[in-house]
Amino acid sequence: MNIIVCAKQVVDVSEMKIDSSTKKPILQGVPQKISDIDKNAMEEAIKIKDKLGGKITVLTLGPSDAKERIKELLAMGADEGVLVTAPDNVDYHMTSTLLAEAVKKIGEYDMILCGEASVDLFSGQIGPRLAGLLNIPQITYALSVTAEKDKVTAERNMGDKAVTTEATYPVLITVTKEINEPRLPSLMQILGAANKPINEWTADSLSSGLKPLVETVDLKGVPMERKNVIYQNDLDESVGKLVDSLAKEGVLGG
Repeated sequence: MNIIVCAKQVVDVSEMKIDSSTKKPILQGVPQKISDIDKNAMEEAIKIKDKLGGKITVLTLGPSDAKERIKELLAMGADEGVLVTAPDNVDYHMTSTLLAEAVKKIGEYDMILCGEASVDLFSGQIGPRLAGLLNIPQITYALSVTAEKDKVTAERNMGDKAVTTEATYPVLITVTKEINEPRLPSLMQILGAANKPINEWTADSLSSGLKPLVETVDLKGVPMERKNVIYQNDLDESVGKLVDSLAKEGVLGG
Protein backbone atom coordinates (compact mmCIF):
# COMPACT_ATOMS: atom_id res chain seq x y z
CA MET A 1 0.00 0.00 0.00
CA ASN A 2 1.63 3.23 -1.16
CA ILE A 3 0.17 6.11 0.85
CA ILE A 4 0.71 9.85 0.39
CA VAL A 5 -0.12 12.10 3.34
CA CYS A 6 -0.63 15.78 2.49
CA ALA A 7 0.41 18.00 5.39
CA LYS A 8 0.54 21.76 5.82
CA GLN A 9 2.84 23.92 7.93
CA VAL A 10 0.71 26.51 9.75
CA VAL A 11 1.17 29.10 12.45
CA ASP A 12 0.23 27.98 15.95
CA VAL A 13 -3.05 29.87 16.17
CA SER A 14 -3.10 29.46 19.97
CA GLU A 15 0.03 31.66 20.12
CA MET A 16 -1.22 34.32 17.69
CA LYS A 17 -2.19 37.79 18.90
CA ILE A 18 -4.08 40.67 17.27
CA ASP A 19 -2.68 44.19 16.99
CA SER A 20 -5.27 46.29 18.84
CA SER A 21 -4.66 49.37 16.68
CA THR A 22 -4.78 47.75 13.22
CA LYS A 23 -6.85 44.63 14.05
CA LYS A 24 -4.32 42.64 12.00
CA PRO A 25 -2.88 39.34 13.27
CA ILE A 26 0.73 39.50 14.48
CA LEU A 27 2.44 36.66 12.63
CA GLN A 28 6.08 37.56 13.21
CA GLY A 29 7.67 35.25 15.74
CA VAL A 30 4.64 32.95 16.01
CA PRO A 31 5.76 29.27 16.16
CA GLN A 32 5.09 27.03 13.16
CA LYS A 33 3.67 23.51 13.35
CA ILE A 34 2.01 20.80 11.29
CA SER A 35 -1.74 21.39 11.11
CA ASP A 36 -3.31 19.28 13.85
CA ILE A 37 -5.73 17.31 11.67
CA ASP A 38 -2.92 16.42 9.24
CA LYS A 39 -1.32 14.54 12.14
CA ASN A 40 -4.55 12.55 12.41
CA ALA A 41 -4.15 11.71 8.71
CA MET A 42 -0.57 10.63 9.40
CA GLU A 43 -1.65 8.42 12.29
CA GLU A 44 -4.27 6.73 10.11
CA ALA A 45 -1.66 6.13 7.40
CA ILE A 46 0.61 4.42 9.93
CA LYS A 47 -2.23 2.15 11.07
CA ILE A 48 -2.96 1.16 7.46
CA LYS A 49 0.72 0.50 6.80
CA ASP A 50 0.99 -1.62 9.95
CA LYS A 51 -1.93 -3.73 8.67
CA LEU A 52 -1.14 -4.00 4.96
CA GLY A 53 2.53 -3.00 4.66
CA GLY A 54 3.83 -0.45 2.17
CA LYS A 55 5.30 3.02 2.18
CA ILE A 56 4.23 6.44 3.46
CA THR A 57 5.30 9.64 1.72
CA VAL A 58 4.64 13.04 3.30
CA LEU A 59 3.86 15.81 0.79
CA THR A 60 4.10 19.45 1.87
CA LEU A 61 3.79 22.75 0.03
CA GLY A 62 5.57 25.59 1.79
CA PRO A 63 8.81 27.45 2.48
CA SER A 64 12.17 25.70 2.83
CA ASP A 65 11.98 25.72 6.63
CA ALA A 66 8.96 23.38 6.41
CA LYS A 67 11.53 20.57 6.26
CA GLU A 68 11.70 20.75 10.04
CA ARG A 69 7.96 20.15 10.27
CA ILE A 70 8.20 17.24 7.81
CA LYS A 71 10.72 15.62 10.16
CA GLU A 72 8.00 15.51 12.83
CA LEU A 73 5.93 13.24 10.58
CA LEU A 74 8.97 11.20 9.58
CA ALA A 75 9.55 10.61 13.29
CA MET A 76 5.94 9.45 13.67
CA GLY A 77 6.47 6.77 11.01
CA ALA A 78 6.56 8.18 7.47
CA ASP A 79 9.27 6.79 5.19
CA GLU A 80 10.17 9.87 3.16
CA GLY A 81 9.15 13.46 2.57
CA VAL A 82 8.58 15.72 -0.42
CA LEU A 83 8.65 19.49 -0.04
CA VAL A 84 7.40 21.69 -2.86
CA THR A 85 8.80 25.17 -2.22
CA ALA A 86 6.04 27.61 -2.96
CA PRO A 87 6.05 31.30 -3.86
CA ASP A 88 4.31 33.81 -1.61
CA ASN A 89 0.56 34.39 -1.83
CA VAL A 90 -0.45 31.03 -3.26
CA ASP A 91 -4.21 30.47 -3.51
CA TYR A 92 -6.20 27.24 -3.47
CA HIS A 93 -5.89 26.91 -7.25
CA MET A 94 -2.09 27.05 -7.11
CA THR A 95 -1.85 24.84 -4.04
CA SER A 96 -4.04 22.06 -5.43
CA THR A 97 -2.39 22.22 -8.86
CA LEU A 98 1.14 21.97 -7.43
CA LEU A 99 0.15 19.13 -5.10
CA ALA A 100 -1.45 17.27 -8.01
CA GLU A 101 1.69 17.64 -10.12
CA ALA A 102 3.83 16.50 -7.19
CA VAL A 103 1.64 13.41 -6.72
CA LYS A 104 2.09 12.57 -10.41
CA LYS A 105 5.85 12.94 -10.04
CA ILE A 106 5.91 10.73 -6.94
CA GLY A 107 4.37 8.05 -9.12
CA GLU A 108 2.40 4.98 -8.10
CA TYR A 109 0.10 5.40 -5.12
CA ASP A 110 -2.98 3.72 -3.69
CA MET A 111 -4.27 6.27 -1.21
CA ILE A 112 -3.92 9.97 -0.43
CA LEU A 113 -4.80 11.03 3.11
CA CYS A 114 -5.47 14.64 4.12
CA GLY A 115 -6.89 16.40 7.12
CA GLU A 116 -10.46 17.58 6.52
CA ALA A 117 -9.13 21.18 6.73
CA SER A 118 -6.14 23.15 7.99
CA VAL A 119 -6.42 24.77 11.40
CA ASP A 120 -5.43 28.22 10.09
CA LEU A 121 -7.94 28.74 7.24
CA PHE A 122 -10.26 25.73 7.65
CA SER A 123 -11.68 25.94 4.13
CA GLY A 124 -11.71 22.19 3.46
CA GLN A 125 -11.00 22.81 -0.24
CA ILE A 126 -7.64 21.18 -0.92
CA GLY A 127 -8.61 17.51 -0.55
CA PRO A 128 -11.61 17.66 -2.91
CA ARG A 129 -9.75 19.91 -5.38
CA LEU A 130 -6.81 17.49 -5.45
CA ALA A 131 -9.05 14.49 -6.04
CA GLY A 132 -10.74 16.35 -8.89
CA LEU A 133 -7.45 17.22 -10.58
CA LEU A 134 -6.22 13.63 -10.26
CA ASN A 135 -9.60 12.27 -11.41
CA ILE A 136 -9.84 9.79 -8.52
CA PRO A 137 -12.70 9.04 -6.10
CA GLN A 138 -12.80 10.90 -2.79
CA ILE A 139 -14.20 10.14 0.66
CA THR A 140 -14.46 13.22 2.87
CA TYR A 141 -14.93 13.74 6.62
CA ALA A 142 -13.94 10.17 7.52
CA LEU A 143 -14.56 9.18 11.16
CA SER A 144 -13.10 5.72 10.61
CA VAL A 145 -11.23 3.98 7.81
CA THR A 146 -11.00 0.25 7.16
CA ALA A 147 -8.49 -0.52 4.42
CA GLU A 148 -8.31 -3.89 2.71
CA LYS A 149 -6.17 -5.10 -0.18
CA ASP A 150 -8.71 -4.30 -2.90
CA LYS A 151 -10.99 -1.67 -1.33
CA VAL A 152 -11.41 0.81 1.51
CA THR A 153 -14.49 1.50 3.61
CA ALA A 154 -14.98 4.68 5.61
CA GLU A 155 -17.63 6.04 7.93
CA ARG A 156 -18.27 9.69 7.09
CA ASN A 157 -19.50 12.44 9.40
CA MET A 158 -22.40 14.11 7.60
CA GLY A 159 -23.56 16.27 10.50
CA ASP A 160 -26.84 14.76 11.62
CA LYS A 161 -25.96 11.28 10.34
CA ALA A 162 -23.06 8.99 9.48
CA VAL A 163 -22.71 7.48 6.00
CA THR A 164 -20.64 4.38 5.20
CA THR A 165 -18.83 4.73 1.86
CA GLU A 166 -16.72 2.21 -0.07
CA ALA A 167 -14.17 2.85 -2.81
CA THR A 168 -11.50 1.06 -4.81
CA TYR A 169 -7.94 2.35 -5.23
CA PRO A 170 -6.56 4.89 -5.89
CA VAL A 171 -8.64 7.06 -3.58
CA LEU A 172 -8.33 10.30 -1.63
CA ILE A 173 -9.66 10.42 1.93
CA THR A 174 -9.96 13.44 4.22
CA VAL A 175 -10.15 12.58 7.92
CA THR A 176 -11.64 14.35 10.92
CA LYS A 177 -9.91 15.05 14.21
CA GLU A 178 -12.12 12.45 15.92
CA ILE A 179 -10.71 9.54 13.88
CA ASN A 180 -7.76 8.81 16.20
CA GLU A 181 -5.20 10.16 18.65
CA PRO A 182 -1.85 10.88 16.92
CA ARG A 183 1.10 9.13 18.57
CA LEU A 184 4.07 10.88 20.12
CA PRO A 185 7.35 9.63 18.61
CA SER A 186 10.06 8.28 20.88
CA LEU A 187 13.49 9.89 21.20
CA MET A 188 15.00 7.17 18.99
CA GLN A 189 12.35 7.82 16.31
CA ILE A 190 13.05 11.56 16.44
CA LEU A 191 16.78 10.96 16.00
CA GLY A 192 16.15 8.40 13.25
CA ALA A 193 14.02 10.87 11.27
CA ALA A 194 17.18 12.82 10.42
CA ASN A 195 18.31 9.90 8.23
CA LYS A 196 15.10 9.68 6.21
CA PRO A 197 15.10 11.40 2.78
CA ILE A 198 13.31 14.69 2.07
CA ASN A 199 13.14 15.64 -1.61
CA GLU A 200 12.76 19.33 -2.42
CA TRP A 201 11.09 20.41 -5.66
CA THR A 202 10.43 23.94 -6.86
CA ALA A 203 7.01 25.11 -7.97
CA ASP A 204 8.35 26.07 -11.41
CA SER A 205 9.75 22.57 -11.98
CA LEU A 206 6.26 21.15 -11.54
CA SER A 207 4.14 23.80 -13.27
CA SER A 208 5.90 26.81 -14.73
CA GLY A 209 4.05 30.10 -15.02
CA LEU A 210 1.32 29.14 -12.57
CA LYS A 211 -0.47 32.24 -11.24
CA PRO A 212 -3.03 32.70 -8.45
CA LEU A 213 -6.65 33.27 -9.47
CA VAL A 214 -7.61 34.83 -6.12
CA GLU A 215 -5.83 37.70 -4.39
CA THR A 216 -5.99 38.17 -0.63
CA VAL A 217 -6.58 41.89 -0.20
CA ASP A 218 -6.55 42.14 3.59
CA LEU A 219 -6.46 40.01 6.72
CA LYS A 220 -7.94 41.21 10.00
CA GLY A 221 -8.90 39.70 13.32
CA VAL A 222 -12.50 39.72 14.48
CA PRO A 223 -12.81 41.56 17.84
CA MET A 224 -14.50 39.51 20.52
CA GLU A 225 -15.78 41.48 23.52
CA ARG A 226 -17.41 39.62 26.39
CA LYS A 227 -20.20 41.22 28.40
CA ASN A 228 -19.14 39.41 31.59
CA VAL A 229 -22.68 39.27 32.98
CA ILE A 230 -22.93 37.05 36.07
CA TYR A 231 -26.24 35.73 37.37
CA GLN A 232 -26.09 34.93 41.09
CA ASN A 233 -29.74 34.77 42.12
CA ASP A 234 -32.10 31.80 42.30
CA LEU A 235 -31.26 29.17 39.63
CA ASP A 236 -34.65 29.26 37.88
CA GLU A 237 -34.67 33.06 37.92
CA SER A 238 -31.10 33.20 36.57
CA VAL A 239 -31.93 30.80 33.76
CA GLY A 240 -34.93 32.93 32.81
CA LYS A 241 -32.84 36.11 32.73
CA LEU A 242 -30.16 34.37 30.66
CA VAL A 243 -32.69 33.15 28.09
CA ASP A 244 -34.23 36.64 27.85
CA SER A 245 -30.80 38.22 27.35
CA LEU A 246 -29.84 35.73 24.63
CA ALA A 247 -33.16 36.33 22.87
CA LYS A 248 -32.59 40.11 22.91
CA GLU A 249 -29.11 39.62 21.43
CA GLY A 250 -30.59 37.54 18.62
CA VAL A 251 -28.73 34.38 19.67
CA LEU A 252 -31.95 32.42 20.17
CA GLY A 253 -34.49 32.08 17.42
CA GLY A 254 -38.17 32.76 17.79
